[in-house]
Amino acid sequence: MIGNKYPYRLSIIIFIFFFSFLLVTLFVQTGKIEKFDLSIIHFVQGFETPLLTSIMLFFTKIGSFPIVTLLFLLISLFLYFVFHHRSELVLFAVVIAGTLVINRLLKEYFERVRPDIHRLIEIGGYSFPSGHAMTAFSVYTILAFLFWRHISTRFGRIMLLIFSALFIFMIGISRIYLGVHYPSDILGGYFVSGMWCTLAIGFFQKYKNRNHAKD
Repeated sequence: MIGNKYPYRLSIIIFIFFFSFLLVTLFVQTGKIEKFDLSIIHFVQGFETPLLTSIMLFFTKIGSFPIVTLLFLLISLFLYFVFHHRSELVLFAVVIAGTLVINRLLKEYFERVRPDIHRLIEIGGYSFPSGHAMTAFSVYTILAFLFWRHISTRFGRIMLLIFSALFIFMIGISRIYLGVHYPSDILGGYFVSGMWCTLAIGFFQKYKNRNHAKD
């Protein structure tokens, strides 16, 4: 019975993320989310201090392509040589690669110009959905999924979830603080990656269950 409910629950989660992304997209294209975006930007940037700027720069660098690539290589080596889990390594690689491809395609499709209100850093490219938000959500969600089964204590699992959620949130909010993304860019990125990660995890679990049944 549990096996039958699992795909159904994943389907519900995918639908929720998909519907949420469509809703944000609709608001972005009609301009109805502009007031919300600007109010959040002004609120977040209202806390600007030199120390907070340094913190936000740190988190935004963590979500950058070079750091994500380095993290991917380190985690891949760990999964392969310590846990000897090749399938988990494939899942991790597929999710990260898919996230980058999906983000590029969506950016080119929507062609949303970045905000030009109070930028603390300069960056090119389109704005929607946020690549940093998508990458952060995908990386730390999949890492939480992969390491969950290797942590036996309740405290350890809670800390894993807190750590993952914190980095996802801080990387996203850093992009708003630095003035290079609208809040709706961040939300859109989270929703797309949520849908993609859930779909990937669903196929991964189906593959694992099928191999387990053969054994």
